[in-house]
Amino acid sequence: MPEACDETPDTDAPFVRLGGEAGVRALVDRFYDLMDEDARFVRLRSLHPPQLAGSRDKLHWFLCGWLGGPALYVERLGHPRLRARHLPFAIGTVERDQWLLCMAEAMAHEGIEGEFFDRLLGSFYKTADWMRNLGNP
Repeated sequence: MPEACDETPDTDAPFVRLGGEAGVRALVDRFYDLMDEDARFVRLRSLHPPQLAGSRDKLHWFLCGWLGGPALYVERLGHPRLRARHLPFAIGTVERDQWLLCMAEAMAHEGIEGEFFDRLLGSFYKTADWMRNLGNP
């Protein structure tokens, strides 16, 4: 007889610390609200479609899995192929930095602080930097 699978969530996973799907959704929504409303993010905003609902869903689904929760993106759309999916867009240092600042402000708005903020932002930086495809403009 097979052993029972341990379904206990990792309480230290960022997904759990953020409040699960609802917490990740709040972070994503704040991120896109800032990007849509704040002129500092105009270059970043220009890389997105006029309507952001699909972008919001995709980032939410991706982050749920990336942060240690359910693999919603994979279930719906397959492997993220993150870099390949972003190659059609001109992403340089300016776009990376706007994305990171927008996410940092969204995280602060959602009450993420201290070591957890630093750890998350460091992970976001590594991924955002990997997405650059214009050298160092």
